[in-house]
Amino acid sequence: MSTDLQTRTAARAAKRAQAARKPWRSNIGLKIAMAVSGVLMVLFIIAHMAGNLHVFEGREEMNAYAAGLRSFGEPLLPHESLLWVLRIGLVASIAVHLWTGIVLSVRSHHARPVKYAHRHKARGESPNAYLTMRLGGIVIVLFVVWHLLDLTWRTVNPVKDVHDAYGAVVATFDPSRWPVTVFYLLALVALGFHLRHGIWSAVQTIAGPTTKWRRRTQAAALAVAVIIVAGFAIVPLSVTFGLVS
Repeated sequence: MSTDLQTRTAARAAKRAQAARKPWRSNIGLKIAMAVSGVLMVLFIIAHMAGNLHVFEGREEMNAYAAGLRSFGEPLLPHESLLWVLRIGLVASIAVHLWTGIVLSVRSHHARPVKYAHRHKARGESPNAYLTMRLGGIVIVLFVVWHLLDLTWRTVNPVKDVHDAYGAVVATFDPSRWPVTVFYLLALVALGFHLRHGIWSAVQTIAGPTTKWRRRTQAAALAVAVIIVAGFAIVPLSVTFGLVS
């Protein structure tokens, strides 16, 4: 056995020993952390989507819903405690999701710096999954930053009154601000692809590639992605086309 091969073998053995001592730092541990953080983000997204749909109930109901989120738990809890818990949880989930994704990508590259000449995709895997997840993730992060500036902090929103959530939503998707609406819809498309592949990939990681639930998982992942994208998209489209004003 050559010295170089012995060195690589010893390095792999050392990595396996380290992973055994700290399983959460192994590839499987990181994939599970990515899956769990992804699930938490999906739950947040679904709750946020449901909240957005209050806009169809009118200004009073929408603003009452937003006020209820800010005052939840008072006087036992400080003002906006629920919102801060949700914000911190979301930021932590995003951070874990990004960190695990970067670490796994770096490890994959180091494990095989030369790409396969041809790699068979797992059944149900998108042929452009790698590109979709990476570029889609960047678009989503940029959108989250804009969304915070627009509808949370109102830095770029014409409506500065934090109590008028309805007015802020209508103002941000006003027909005169069509570039914002287009960006919002593009971000939703990226989110849909990310969700579809992410949910499928998470089940593949946990249940294994030969699970009999594969097709059902694919269908469920697609259904969740479509419902979430449609649930978010209906609000800006309704404002833009005058159904909500």
